[in-house]
Amino acid sequence: MAADVLLYRATEVPVGDDQRQHVELMREIARRFNERFGETLVVPELKIPAVGARIMDLQEPESKMSTTSGTEAGTVLVIDEPEAIRKKVGSAVTDSGREIVRAPDKPGISNLIEILAAVREQTPTEVETEFAPLGYGAFKDTVSEEVVGYLAPVRERYAELRPDEAALEAALAAGAEKARAIAAPTLADVRDRMGYRP
Repeated sequence: MAADVLLYRATEVPVGDDQRQHVELMREIARRFNERFGETLVVPELKIPAVGARIMDLQEPESKMSTTSGTEAGTVLVIDEPEAIRKKVGSAVTDSGREIVRAPDKPGISNLIEILAAVREQTPTEVETEFAPLGYGAFKDTVSEEVVGYLAPVRERYAELRPDEAALEAALAAGAEKARAIAAPTLADVRDRMGYRP
C-alpha cells in the first residue's frame, strides 16, 4: 500500500479509520526518504470521512466489517444481490429498546445509523431525527433499500463486464501499461537519488 501510494505521488489518501496507521507509516517512509536523499516523494495527507469512517459487522457490531475477518452474514459485499443485502441488514444485530439513537450501549443501531448517514451523505444526527418516531423494523427496511440503491450501479456494471473474460484481460493489460507509464518517472527519480542508475 505504501509503495503504491508513494509511487504514484498521491497527495491525498482517502481511507477508513482502521487504515490510519498504514497512512502514517507511508508518510514516515516518505519523510525519511526525503530527509536522506532530498525532496523526491510526496508526503500524502490522510483523508478520513466524517461519516462512515468505520463500518462495523452487522452481526458483531463491536468488530469492523471485513471480508477477511468479519462474519459472512455481517458483511455486505459490493456485488451482493439485492435480496442478500436485504437479508443481511434485516437480520443485523440491534439492541434492546426501539429508539433510533446512537449510544455506547447500542452498537448495532449506531452502526446502522452510520451506514445510512454515509449512503445518504447526511449526518448521523439527521438520520436520528428523521427516524426517531419509527421502530427498528421500518428503519432496517430503509437502510436495506438505500444500500441496495447505492450499490446498484456498481453491481450492474460488474454484471455487464464480468462475462467477457477477454475484454477484462485487455482492460487489465491497458491499465497496467498506463500505471507503469505514470510510475516510471517516480521510480527513475528514486533510483537516481539513491545512486542506482541504469
